[in-house]
Amino acid sequence: MTGAGGAEQGVPPGEAAALSQEEAFARIRLLRSPNIGPITYRQLLGRFGEARAALGALPDLAGRAGRPYEAASEHRVQAEIAATRKAGARYLFHDSPDYPQLLAHSDGAPPILTYRGDLAVLGRPAVAIVGARNASAGAVRLARDFAHGLAEAGFTVVSGLARGIDGAAHAGALAGGSTIGVIASGIDIAYPPEHADLQARVASEGLLLAEQPPGTEPLARHFPTRNRIIAGLATGTLVVEAAPKSGSLITARLAGEMGREVMAVPGSPLDPRSRGCNQLIRDGAVLVQSVEDVIELLSGFDGIPGSRMTASLQEAQSQWQDEDRPLVAPPEICVADLLTSAPVAVDELIRQSGAGAPSVQMALLELEIGGRLQRHAGGRVSLS
Repeated sequence: MTGAGGAEQGVPPGEAAALSQEEAFARIRLLRSPNIGPITYRQLLGRFGEARAALGALPDLAGRAGRPYEAASEHRVQAEIAATRKAGARYLFHDSPDYPQLLAHSDGAPPILTYRGDLAVLGRPAVAIVGARNASAGAVRLARDFAHGLAEAGFTVVSGLARGIDGAAHAGALAGGSTIGVIASGIDIAYPPEHADLQARVASEGLLLAEQPPGTEPLARHFPTRNRIIAGLATGTLVVEAAPKSGSLITARLAGEMGREVMAVPGSPLDPRSRGCNQLIRDGAVLVQSVEDVIELLSGFDGIPGSRMTASLQEAQSQWQDEDRPLVAPPEICVADLLTSAPVAVDELIRQSGAGAPSVQMALLELEIGGRLQRHAGGRVSLS
């Protein structure tokens, strides 16, 4: 990347060569500013055209929600860029030609990722393999064998570098081909610590991705967002062994909501670690028992999953999109008055407010920047 200020700001270039150093620096600063998430970030870029202009507009937008506002400091961003460079990592922006297309089309895709490794693996078909951290010995071996076979067949195996099934999937994939590790911490932190060597191998022989800034510890709230990246990168997600209400099931259901294939290996009903997989199969995931089953499902994938987990959700979304909506915009306060602490779909706000979608989205944007709005999965929002 070239542009004024590049020598001072020193953004590790990544692959977005057309992006100036100034704009890259401003984008990082915008995303690290208070109350700016992936959706708000994209809406601001869409409205103002560039991050520098959006940064200048933040105080006024927050002021409309009745709150003072201060963007992330330049010093903080400079420190982050230095830490990224020290870790041997680079930035990948959402409009880079190397940004994975499947992930780009998923809800709330991360606008900026940091990475170590070979971006070429993003161009291959991908399958996510996830499961229990306290997995049984048999499930660990099964995950390793599945990953090895799928990697040999030309698939990139995606997982989260956690203990148990994740670690086995990465190890099997490295022995047979390529893998992508998505971590819930900064790119410079290995978690769990015993996977430090495995994480280093993934970064050197495959690709390591992180959404959080360098130095960020893997907090509990970061794992669901990490899971959405895993699901978004892959054509299908395979759950090998998982308990009910586990993070692996969250990943699988996110994949279903994205219209991707969801697969599960059945297990004994007597083993609590298998109940999550059996539940997924009951709810419509495809039962698979061999590498060939997965290859058959994903090689012929045409955008219509064989799993039936989200048919009703997809039909409902289609109906929302087909309906005409009034274009008269009411005052912003009407949108705020419709919100409570209980999450509600944005489409429902549009219907109830009688406003056009752009007006409602702008009102929500101002509320979020002002710290009064919280976004939830499935396109829902609530008051903070």
